[in-house]
Amino acid sequence: MTLLLGCIADDFTGATDLANNLVRAGMRVVQTIGVPSAPLAADVDAVVVALKSRTIAPAQAVAQSLEALRRLQGEGARQIYFKYCSTFDSTPAGNIGPVSEALMDAMGCDFTIATPAFPDNKRTVFKGYLFAGEVLLNESGMQNHPLTPMTDPNLVRVLQAQTRRKVGLIDHAVVARGPEAIRERIGALRAEGVGIAIVDAVSNDDLLRLGPALADMPLVTAGSGVAIGLPANFGIAPSAGASALPVAGGLRAVVSGSCSLATNRQVRHFIESGRPALAIDPLGIAEGVDVAAEALAWAAPLIEDGPVLVYSTAASGAVQSVQRRLGVEEAGAMVERTMAAIARGLVAQGVRQLVVAGGETSGACVQALGIGQLQIGAQIDPGVPWCHAQVEGGAGLHIALKSGNFGTDDFFTKAFTLLE
Repeated sequence: MTLLLGCIADDFTGATDLANNLVRAGMRVVQTIGVPSAPLAADVDAVVVALKSRTIAPAQAVAQSLEALRRLQGEGARQIYFKYCSTFDSTPAGNIGPVSEALMDAMGCDFTIATPAFPDNKRTVFKGYLFAGEVLLNESGMQNHPLTPMTDPNLVRVLQAQTRRKVGLIDHAVVARGPEAIRERIGALRAEGVGIAIVDAVSNDDLLRLGPALADMPLVTAGSGVAIGLPANFGIAPSAGASALPVAGGLRAVVSGSCSLATNRQVRHFIESGRPALAIDPLGIAEGVDVAAEALAWAAPLIEDGPVLVYSTAASGAVQSVQRRLGVEEAGAMVERTMAAIARGLVAQGVRQLVVAGGETSGACVQALGIGQLQIGAQIDPGVPWCHAQVEGGAGLHIALKSGNFGTDDFFTKAFTLLE
C-alpha cells in the first residue's frame, strides 16, 4: 500500500464527511474507528482515522491525535490532514488549536492553514468570519450548542485564543487570484511570524484554487471542504469505482441523538410522513428504566414493514433542562450509552441498513457494534456517504454516520431510497 493522504478526524461523522469528499474526488478511502491496531486494507489512497476527541480534555485530544499521526507516518503517508467540524466548534481551551500545534511540533512544521469552509453545506468563510447559510455562525443556532457554544464568528480571534502561534488571514482577494497568489501570501505571512492562517472560501472554486497551493504543505488543518482540491495533487481524478460498495439488504432503522436544528427537522419530517418513531426520555434513563429494552421491544413488530426511528433529539431548552438536573457530561454520556445499546440491539434483530445521526451518538454506536474499519461509498447528501462495515459475528452492515447539522429535511427517508 502506498498511502498518499493520512487523515485525523476529531469525531466519527466528521471522518466520514472528509472521506466522502475524498471518494468523490477519486480516492479509494478506508476509515478506521480509532487508531488502528489491525492491518489496514490494501489498495487505498487515503486512510481517515476517526477519533472521538472533539470535546474531551485537550491533553487527551493531543495524545490521541499524536498516536494517530505516528500510525499514519508508519504507513508512509505523504501528507497529513487534521479534520475538524465545518462549524469550527470548540471552546477557548481547544481542541482545534492544541491539536494543530501538537501536530506541527511533532512534524517540525512552522506553518499551516486552517479553514472550516464547506460551501456544499453552506459553510463559508469571508474576511475570516464563518457563515452558516446566510447568517454568521453565532446567529445560526450554534450559539446554543450544549457542549461547544459558538458565540464568536471571527475565526482568527477564536483560534488565537487556543494557540501560542500567531494566527493570520489569507483573505478572499488573495484566494480569488489563484494558487500562485496564495503561495505568495503564505510566504509573506511566514516572514511576519504567522504560524497558522485562516483561509477565506465562499465557493468550491475557491477550494479548488487553494488545493494546488497546499501540494507541498506537510500538514493541512481544515474542515472537509479542502479535501476536494487535494487528490488532484497526487494525479487522481474522479472515478465511479472509488465509491463501490457491496449490495445492500436486510432491515432498516434510524438512531438519532443529535439536537441540531437540521436533525430536529429531519425527525419531524420522518414522523409527519407517517413512519414509526419513538422518542427516548433521558429522565427515564436516569431513573433506572431500561429504556433500550423498551425501545427494542417497540421496534420488533414494526421493523419488518420499513424503517423505524428511535430518537433522543429535542429542542435546546429541553436539553438544557435535563443537563441542569443531571449535569452536562453525565446527561450526554447516559443518552449515548442508551442509543448505542439500541443500535446494537437493532442489528441483532436483523437491521443491515442503519442511519445514525449526531457525532457523539455515531461514535458510541460504532464502538458498541465493534466496527473497526469502514469502506466509504457514495454520497447521500453533502458530507454524508453510505459506508460498509463488518460487525461482530461477521455480518455486513451498511451504515451512514450523519453530522447533526448536515442533510436535507427528508434525509432519513431519502438515504434508504438511494441505497436501493
